[in-house]
Amino acid sequence: MKEKIHNIKQLRNSLTSAEAKLWGLLKDSQLGNRKFRRQHSVGPYILDFYCPSEKLCIELDGEIHYTEAGFEYDITRTEFLNSVCL
Repeated sequence: MKEKIHNIKQLRNSLTSAEAKLWGLLKDSQLGNRKFRRQHSVGPYILDFYCPSEKLCIELDGEIHYTEAGFEYDITRTEFLNSVCL
């Protein structure tokens, strides 16, 4: 658990430029008064952004996801999230 918390903090402190731009639009309930969380933990995964009221997960995937292993990881993650969030 401590390792996961460390990873979350590290991710929050090292946003990609795309994540920083999107967070600028989502933070402080700027999108229809919906609250978004950044680097939110759901099961074994850390989501880039999550809106609890809408059960909406937003992932901004970089180059690592454009590999066979990344593609398989994304499928597994999506299946898990659909099973717990829908």
